Amino acid sequence: MFTWIMENVATIIISGILILAVAAVIVHMVRSRRKGKSSCGCGCSGCAMNGTCHPKEQE
Repeated sequence: MFTWIMENVATIIISGILILAVAAVIVHMVRSRRKGKSSCGCGCSGCAMNGTCHPKEQE
């Protein structure tokens, strides 16, 4: 088993880095969504779905 790990250490390290990067992106997206930020970044005024994903509070 130790020889297999030594033969594949580069693949293991790169896979670990990629997993951490994907996890960081997901955490960032979840935090942004909880804060109410849009995922597209262009704002809601020009969006075709304006008012659907962020409906105005009813008075």
